Amino acid sequence: MSFWTAIEGGVRLRLKVRPQARRAGIDGVVPDRDGEALSVSVTAAPEDGKANAAVIALLATALGVAKSTISLTQGATARRKTIHVASACPALAARLESWRQIPP
Repeated sequence: MSFWTAIEGGVRLRLKVRPQARRAGIDGVVPDRDGEALSVSVTAAPEDGKANAAVIALLATALGVAKSTISLTQGATARRKTIHVASACPALAARLESWRQIPP
């Protein structure tokens, strides 16, 4: 199963988040128990929602969308998260697929 799925009103992403990393960034696509997930590193600590906010800010910048279009739908306190991006931008799928080229 792919790390992203086109759904009505946007895209659903499955993430594997690494908080308190040395550097923030998108690390590429990694195998996951349900297929694959997008590995994301953030420097924020996993307390009081700081890491979740950092993930949303990182994805908004990387995807070129407003932070308000991204919402956390599952996994608020877990490393595995499901994110909804409410955007119908045609370039979004191409940008997501380009992350497959990043070596894990």
